[in-house]
Amino acid sequence: MRQNIEAERGRLGMTKGEMCKALGITAKTYNSYISGSPIPSSVLETLRAITGCSIDYLLGIRHSEEVIHETPKR
Repeated sequence: MRQNIEAERGRLGMTKGEMCKALGITAKTYNSYISGSPIPSSVLETLRAITGCSIDYLLGIRHSEEVIHETPKR
């Protein structure tokens, strides 16, 4: 499970519906991404822009203490 994406959604105070709308995807697709399905690079770039986190962190490749939050763009 990609917990960092869910953690960042929570940190931003976004519902799953709001995140899906921002990403231009359905809730079913979002849930599949969180469960480990491949995420297209265009969606990863949008997630990076929304959260201000690196893609490595969002995918769980980096530890949280290494993350530097940028100003999120909505």
